[in-house]
Amino acid sequence: MADHTLMLDEMKRVKGRADRLILDDLLPKSHGVQEVDLLYRMMRDYPQRGGKGMRPFLCVTSCRAFGGEEEEAILTAASLELFQNWILIHDDIEDGSEMRRGAPSLHRKYDWTLALNAGDALHAQMWHALVKNRERLGEARTLDIMEEFAHMIHETTQGQHMELGWVVGKNWQITEDDYYVMCTKKTAWYTAISPMRLGGIAAGADREKLKPLVDAGTKLGVGFQIHDDVLNLSAGSKYGKQSADDLLEGKRTLILIKLLASLTRDEKNRFVEIFSMSRAERKEHVDELLALIEKYKVLTYASERSDTLVSQAISILRTVQWGGNPQAVQLIEELARFAIERDW
Repeated sequence: MADHTLMLDEMKRVKGRADRLILDDLLPKSHGVQEVDLLYRMMRDYPQRGGKGMRPFLCVTSCRAFGGEEEEAILTAASLELFQNWILIHDDIEDGSEMRRGAPSLHRKYDWTLALNAGDALHAQMWHALVKNRERLGEARTLDIMEEFAHMIHETTQGQHMELGWVVGKNWQITEDDYYVMCTKKTAWYTAISPMRLGGIAAGADREKLKPLVDAGTKLGVGFQIHDDVLNLSAGSKYGKQSADDLLEGKRTLILIKLLASLTRDEKNRFVEIFSMSRAERKEHVDELLALIEKYKVLTYASERSDTLVSQAISILRTVQWGGNPQAVQLIEELARFAIERDW
């Protein structure tokens, strides 16, 4: 793997700024009423657990790449982290995830109803934070940023509903193209497309210059997610979630879609049988599924697909008329490479 030290240091720095802004200024700290005080502590739980910081980094760095200043984007970057945290709380409840960033998921740590409400509270806090952009950016850019956030949320929840619908409906009649549509909506918009576009909006960039970021961000976001799915089955403790959690949740990943298409008739019947079981029952058969994944080399297939997508994303990024800080442009390209080279 290439040396990404400088980019990772910059990503850590921006993430640190966003986290400090969230924990020091954007989230409430304590309350005299015991139940409300617990709510505040739960709202601060996921933001205190760390994370990669890819989204705030892309937002701030894109702003600089389009000729803006970091201060114009840092509040929006922090708001992206608030979005990431509230939607993860909801996602963990919906998927039954047991671990998040190396610790029990919020609904496992507390009651799921309390976790759901804490996610709602963080959602509201996100919009409250975005309104504060008026002080630095004025009304027009603030409203444009909020409109981008609204579109990002629409896309993300549509993609989540597609995936949940497949699981609830026990549907395995899914093509790779179906997966790409779902993944573009669920992951790419809030992981890459909108963070880069939001940075451009914060910088006051011409909207025409932002259009290539949809295609580039789609390929980068989907490639990132496929690589993440590979890590879920191969990275062990570095990953931060329970190993093979995607198999327990029954997520329709590219890995499983490709696997199902490769199986013999008897293996397909066994595959469907295992995924018809409850999570607890399926846990006893994870090794059987992993053996099939190894037999048909679908992790290799998925890795090659993510490599191709990110290479295409980088080619498109090189056509963007950034017009700002050249180092920032290079950092975005390096982040794209890191997205498929990381082991966590």
